[in-house]
Amino acid sequence: MNEAKKKKKLDSSIGVPNDDSISALAAFSMYLITGLFLGVGFWVARNKFSVDLVSDPPLTLFLLWSIEFPVVVIIFSLLRNAPEKCSCFRAIGRSILGLISGAFLNALGAISLGAPIGMQYLLRTVHWSFLMSVFTFVPATAVFGASWTDWHRVFASMKPSGNVEYMIFIPAYGAIIGGWFGAWPMPLDWERPWQEWPICVCYGAIGGYIVGQIVSLCAMFFLRKDEHLKVA
Repeated sequence: MNEAKKKKKLDSSIGVPNDDSISALAAFSMYLITGLFLGVGFWVARNKFSVDLVSDPPLTLFLLWSIEFPVVVIIFSLLRNAPEKCSCFRAIGRSILGLISGAFLNALGAISLGAPIGMQYLLRTVHWSFLMSVFTFVPATAVFGASWTDWHRVFASMKPSGNVEYMIFIPAYGAIIGGWFGAWPMPLDWERPWQEWPICVCYGAIGGYIVGQIVSLCAMFFLRKDEHLKVA
């Protein structure tokens, strides 16, 4: 038991979130807040601008990511690694850089996988990429910053440590996988308006993101509980 406590202290000192960094109940509350603001984005699009993803994808996507981004930044900046060395303002600043760089990488990935290219799709791709960046890159940049070790361990090696990293890792992969499955109906000859890029991909990404949040909560409750029992 003493060795476990020493390990937690060591993890905290080097900036790795430990099991006590956030409870599953607090994570659930934060997920509710992010989900609420996604709903606010759709509400504003529908009731204030009379648009939706089918009628005006660029404007709707802009409203979604611009409303969701500040909430995600604030939440994960409070959960940043080594807060004694990194101020909240610095975490917010690097989150903005993460938003831009993540959007660029998401756009490149989408185009390489067959997203349509052309001026009529440019704004759609840009705003979709920003929304995906909010789901995938922004939380990690707020918490990890430019720590390649943490990025590699969590996303490449898939070895998250602590509840905060579950909150980053699983919903991000959920959004990517959801977007991938959401793209499947696009080439089918159903001739439905929602098959246009990136409408069904966006719905799939949002659905995958929410499912990822649910899975991460299950991981916090069950997997971490098992580890505590082994330590004890």
